Amino acid sequence: MRAVLCKSFGPPESLTMEDIQAVEDPGVNEVSISVMAAGVNFPDTLIVQGKYQFQPEFPFSPGGEVSGIVKKVGTKVIGLKPGDRVFAGTGWGGFADEVIAQASNTFLLPDDIDFKQGAVIAEAYGTSYHALVDRAQLKAGETLLVLGASGGVGIAAVQIGKALGAKVIAAASTAEKLDFCMRNGADLGINYSREDIKLRAKELTNGKGVDVIYDPVGAPITDQALRATAWNGRYLIVGFASGEIPQIPMNLPLLKGCSIVGVFWGGFFRNEPDKNRKNFETLLEIFKEKGISPPIHGVYSLSQCGEALREIMDRKVMGKIAIDLDHV
Repeated sequence: MRAVLCKSFGPPESLTMEDIQAVEDPGVNEVSISVMAAGVNFPDTLIVQGKYQFQPEFPFSPGGEVSGIVKKVGTKVIGLKPGDRVFAGTGWGGFADEVIAQASNTFLLPDDIDFKQGAVIAEAYGTSYHALVDRAQLKAGETLLVLGASGGVGIAAVQIGKALGAKVIAAASTAEKLDFCMRNGADLGINYSREDIKLRAKELTNGKGVDVIYDPVGAPITDQALRATAWNGRYLIVGFASGEIPQIPMNLPLLKGCSIVGVFWGGFFRNEPDKNRKNFETLLEIFKEKGISPPIHGVYSLSQCGEALREIMDRKVMGKIAIDLDHV
């Protein structure tokens, strides 16, 4: 089978595509999947550089989410069978013709969602739903500020927040990115390359501040955004796409009575698989009811995985990139 391989830490351009032996039979609680499409995410850029919190042994294939068709199931797997259309979070291994996934993080893909869209659901939408519902307990009528709103997890948070009845403020670095966010459900926008997040967020909320802040970016904008938090607000730490981990002034949560809440979907689906499954069942219902469709920035071939990762590293992507394994 074909697989994109990382043999040593380095930039995306160091990845190679090779023919390797097909994956082994799945374990008792696993499934093997014939991959039709794979999603590309910011953590993929970290794992190939040795900067991610989990690191597989060399050589490995990156790719943390896929869609495809179940090939085989383990002896204790219930609810999945060969031939099922599915999407799955895999952690890594997805940039290949076949992958092994935990059955607990593999879900049936509705017939009205194609494989390319199915491939970009697990990480971004799983993370954002877990963040907004489980961690922030976002309520209808509250205000949600999404930083880095045009990226993969950001636009998922915009769409989900709007579907949950929140007033959504998108924060991004260009007018083009803000326009993209507005087309995907944001009510208001902040261009943080030109505007102070705290001052503008206060203006947009009549001085109250923001109930929930979703931050996948990190420093240097975290401090500004934290100062825009309302009383009893919730600040969600989702990631550090800027490459810089912020040093938070701890007097601010005290003075504002706000909570700083960590969001790690990878740990969530491993520790609470039943709740994660219920989240995705609800998410798919919301997709159908609200007409949500994951926006795909571009579709690349398997041989172009390095180029796709570079696009993400250079912050050129609005929405998600899909790898089409049938595309030559």
